[in-house]
Amino acid sequence: MKKRTFLKTFGTAIASPLFISSYNYSDPINNLTEYPDFDSEFWNKIRDHYDLKPDYINLESGYYNIIPKPTLDKHIEHVKRINLEGSYYMRNDRLNDKKLITNRLANFVGCDSNSLIITRNTTESLDLIIGGFPWKEGDEAIYAEQDYGAMKVMFEQVSNRYGVNNKIVSVPNHPKSDEEIVSLYESKITANTKLIMVCHMVNITGQILPIKKICDMAHKYGVEVMVDGAHCVGHFDFKIKDLNCDYYGSSLHKWLATPLGAGLLFVNPKHTSKIWPLLADHNKNLNDIDRLNHIGTHPVHIDLAIADAIDYIEWMGLKRKEDRLRFIQSYWTKKLRHHPNVVINTPEDQTRCCGIANVGLKNMSSKDLADKLFKEFKIFTVAINYANVNGCRISPNVFTTTNELNHFVDAIKSLSQV
Repeated sequence: MKKRTFLKTFGTAIASPLFISSYNYSDPINNLTEYPDFDSEFWNKIRDHYDLKPDYINLESGYYNIIPKPTLDKHIEHVKRINLEGSYYMRNDRLNDKKLITNRLANFVGCDSNSLIITRNTTESLDLIIGGFPWKEGDEAIYAEQDYGAMKVMFEQVSNRYGVNNKIVSVPNHPKSDEEIVSLYESKITANTKLIMVCHMVNITGQILPIKKICDMAHKYGVEVMVDGAHCVGHFDFKIKDLNCDYYGSSLHKWLATPLGAGLLFVNPKHTSKIWPLLADHNKNLNDIDRLNHIGTHPVHIDLAIADAIDYIEWMGLKRKEDRLRFIQSYWTKKLRHHPNVVINTPEDQTRCCGIANVGLKNMSSKDLADKLFKEFKIFTVAINYANVNGCRISPNVFTTTNELNHFVDAIKSLSQV
């Protein structure tokens, strides 16, 4: 090819849409039809947005949510675009696009964008705070035995490394009041307490804790609060700014249903300067939260898909989704809560839970229950056996039908008689 011909062809290429920079996060997801208000037909159409294996009933959405097809299609487009543009995209558009996505996400969860970073998961978010906190020997931290293992192990590490004393509470499965929960944490506070970790939703039972009341109490003592919200963003409607917490971490590939490997971390700006990053960054501005976000090269197409996931859930309606998940949970728990040999490890008060609940049998271990549910009834769930919980975590989704739940209820009743 002659030089003049090549330059003419190349000039046309760089002017084409394939090289237009900056992801337009405000565009709605394509090919979605407006559906009527909340009714069964609506949820049948929602189910059509998911490719589901026919081999079993999936009642384990708590680890990772299946991505609805409209979001998945957009994600695949992002993968192709990044692969097509390669280093051009990484050097020219990546940072601006991430800023746009961060702004969109901050608006969705209810905080300022200068207090939020996109991470890969809740573990990364909260371990960054635990590991980067300016601990001194003799400092104290408080958390619950029901908390997620990865963060508890990180607290053990800072205990061994810095001489931090960890104090542990046990959250009851059926609290009588918010004050009962608040007083548990308050009873462990001393003059040396620096940080409390608390679950917004306890991952093994689905219980929602009174976060704002815990934060308000802790702040009276000058104690900071870090919230594990792994199962909350995209699950039920709340705003981080209303919680009065100091730190908040969540996984977006759970209930927001982004591709695997997306999370967030909120840091109250007054604390940003004192937190050490996981990896050192060139940014020397201690008050800039972006300095906590250096993780090296990562799959940036996942970041772009966050906006698509928000598009989808806003199209569906977050409150509508919350109501549906709460209905699904109460549908099956009401049928089993007072059945012989059945133990529901989740509060009956629907303001203390949403889509996740936990069920066990007095005559069977949680492992055996999970195995039998899958092998004999083709129902997939997960066994939980630690702290004060021995049962299976049941986390249906918006695609779950009442017929599937009826089959699950019948299975539990049958196994309770073994």
